[in-house]
Amino acid sequence: MEQLQGTGVALVTPFRKDFSVDTEALGRIVGFCIDGGIDYLVVLGTTGESVTLSKFEKQLVIDTIVSANAGRLPLVLGVGGNNTAALVEELQQADLREFEAILSVSPYYNKPTQEGIYQHFKALSQASPKPIILYNVPGRTGSNMLPATTLRLAHEFENIVAIKEACGDITQIMQIIKESPKGFMVISGDDITALPTVLAGGAGVISVLGQGTPTELSKMIKLGLAGNVKEAYALHYELMDAMSLIFHEGNPAGIKAMFESLKLSTAVVRLPLMEATSELKVRIDKFLKSLSKVPA
Repeated sequence: MEQLQGTGVALVTPFRKDFSVDTEALGRIVGFCIDGGIDYLVVLGTTGESVTLSKFEKQLVIDTIVSANAGRLPLVLGVGGNNTAALVEELQQADLREFEAILSVSPYYNKPTQEGIYQHFKALSQASPKPIILYNVPGRTGSNMLPATTLRLAHEFENIVAIKEACGDITQIMQIIKESPKGFMVISGDDITALPTVLAGGAGVISVLGQGTPTELSKMIKLGLAGNVKEAYALHYELMDAMSLIFHEGNPAGIKAMFESLKLSTAVVRLPLMEATSELKVRIDKFLKSLSKVPA
């Protein structure tokens, strides 16, 4: 899965002022990411507000991104949830021809045991016609998929090819990197840990900030993968304030505020999320105006 090394971005779903899906804005964002050097695109993840989209809207988002991408970058589809049987059925019925892999989050809310998490992904592995990227994000799911569970899945199922690790614990990340089978990729799920993960032997990042600063963030990851530590960290520190700013009032409110400043889309989000405050928008706009200092 070398095509999924480097910088992927978890695309937003832009909305018009009436909360309908803005397909024109989504096309602009896809083009902005491609022009900025992003390596692959993740469709219908958490950042895409997929839980607030209807089945029709999800298909509209998929069709729009596939059309705008026009085969230029690999695509990954978010297919996750906490009903194992329903996900198995979805995987068996979905048209996944345009996608290199699926990204599937560890079950949330139910708070399964480690054995339950293992059995969930075992069932998905057996049903999926595409490679699977595991997704561990304890801050959202309420449970941490421990390294032993991740490594058990990685060693036992050939189509489980990677993990998007958003635990925020570099020691946990390093343990997985150290004990993974050959070819298994550890991908940072947090912008702030992206460079440390890469320098520890990880494969890259699935980023939120990267779609707003594609040139800078993808360059940082490329430098990290090449072992150019000093140059990579110079970019990391330039981007570090924005890595926290865009999450200050929740995701994707912050990154959508950035797109509003970039005049690519509105900052509109759907309830129960709230649009970024004017104060946060000012801070994000100020960051973008200073970004010319970043070598590109």
